[in-house]
Amino acid sequence: MSLSTYGFDSYWQSLFEKHGFDGLPGRVTSVFRGWCDVATESGTTRVRSGSADVCTGDWVVVGTDTVLHVLPRRTAVVRSSAGQTSASQILASNVDTVVVTVAADTELDLGRVERFVALAWASGATPIVALTKSDKASESRYADVSAASPGVHVAELSAHTGNGLAEFLTHLTGTIALIGPSGSGKSTLANRMIGDDVLATGHVRSGDAKGRHVTVRRELVPLPIPGTTVIDTPGLRSVGVLSSDDGLSATFSDIEDLAAHCRFADCAHLSEPGCAVRENVDPRRVANYQRLVRENDWATTRHDVRANQARLAEAKQIAKAQRQLYNSRNRPRQSR
Repeated sequence: MSLSTYGFDSYWQSLFEKHGFDGLPGRVTSVFRGWCDVATESGTTRVRSGSADVCTGDWVVVGTDTVLHVLPRRTAVVRSSAGQTSASQILASNVDTVVVTVAADTELDLGRVERFVALAWASGATPIVALTKSDKASESRYADVSAASPGVHVAELSAHTGNGLAEFLTHLTGTIALIGPSGSGKSTLANRMIGDDVLATGHVRSGDAKGRHVTVRRELVPLPIPGTTVIDTPGLRSVGVLSSDDGLSATFSDIEDLAAHCRFADCAHLSEPGCAVRENVDPRRVANYQRLVRENDWATTRHDVRANQARLAEAKQIAKAQRQLYNSRNRPRQSR
């Protein structure tokens, strides 16, 4: 199978030749502990990751049995855990389209949809929301999901019946990464895109409508159209934002546009009079926007050494000023 099937084009060819790498170009299709599968002109082979930090979707240079170099990533889907550690994880690299899968037949969590859309925007790729399992839904969720993801194409489809699938496929280009919670239909949708049951799928529990983790690793598979590939990812229980200023701005563009019309320039959209945001946007959406902004600032500061140093320096200045104020108040007055 030609490497162009996996998206190796003139850009990657020129980058490979520019650096004069001694080895073969290839693309990582799956990652294991200390090993990875790499597609090359000679076929897919399993090699050692070596000292390289490889991710599914990476373009790499391989030697006899080891990854020698990782070519610079054009885009990357990076998430931070939503817990206290905020550890970052690259889900997929060199992605052109990120499809956020939302099961239409379960209770809709718009806050989680906004998180995934922000993650997709921040990757540098084009986000799309796929409302899967529309054939099982009792009512359309299109309007609510569209309101939660302005500027993003939302597709209602059923991988089971094929309804809406053809129109959905017209919006996909290059490498497509599927992200979403377990049970949202990622692997089933990927199999329909591939045209074969290549990826394992599971059932959703009837009691709580939650899916079981069937996809255990991120896997890249070529599609029938040359140069297009799909990356299926394991279900994500939690998604934190990290260095996602642009992603949040795009996801909540309606709020940021309206903020320019608030009475006060530093309006926090809480209880200020003349707040254009509170007057025009669902309070749930405003609250989630504020929550994600705080979370992003906190996670980014923890990961950005410079930001952390600036925060510590500011804290020291405040502490110093407080000590000076305390000393001046307790210093005995000099008699004249």
